[in-house]
Amino acid sequence: MDRWVPALSTYAKDIDDLVLWIAILVGFWFFLCEFVFFYFILRYRKRSGVNAEYITGDVASEKRWVSYPHYAVLVFDVLIIVWAVQVWVNVKQTLPPADARVRVIGQQWAWSFQHPGLDGKLDTADDIRTVDDLHIEVNKTYHYELEARDVLHSFSVPVFRLKQDAIPGRRIVGWFEAIGTGTHDIQCAEICGIGHGVMFGRIHIETAAEHQAWMAQNSPRVSAPAAAE
Repeated sequence: MDRWVPALSTYAKDIDDLVLWIAILVGFWFFLCEFVFFYFILRYRKRSGVNAEYITGDVASEKRWVSYPHYAVLVFDVLIIVWAVQVWVNVKQTLPPADARVRVIGQQWAWSFQHPGLDGKLDTADDIRTVDDLHIEVNKTYHYELEARDVLHSFSVPVFRLKQDAIPGRRIVGWFEAIGTGTHDIQCAEICGIGHGVMFGRIHIETAAEHQAWMAQNSPRVSAPAAAE
């Protein structure tokens, strides 16, 4: 079992890198502030025969200890925002051309999936419908159509670093491309009622040959139209 949750989508590493650098930058300022805080506690602690100083902060040499770190933090904030917006646009606002589409439906308390059959198209007679099991092909770009039948749900695939709320009355389109195979968790990341804790599924990322074999085995048998007499 992996020690860490693997990053198995094309944009997962971008999200991981963003979170890591935010943690490093925020952590740097946190530990620096704590060091200064405890240093001042020890350096200016109460001592017998030493009067306390009353510092108003009006002197420029005193104010710079607040102003300079403030400006530095603002610079880092701008850098984080620029980077975060770039990742957001790539993941949430840009839809690359789709190789295939799947439909994801959240309801209390299960995930329903509608896969294209052997014809590669949704909403045709050979569509494959499953509950709590999503089957996709590796290295293929998918558009998912996300819906909710009752209350708010949240479609979460940790290995993809994907989380998207499902809202009743709306169809939300997003995308992912898997870069590794295996079977992994699907979660509902929005409290949706008493059965929320058991609303989980599995995503099966398969090679092209495995996925074709799964479709051939699970596609409904479609009768050919009768020949005209």
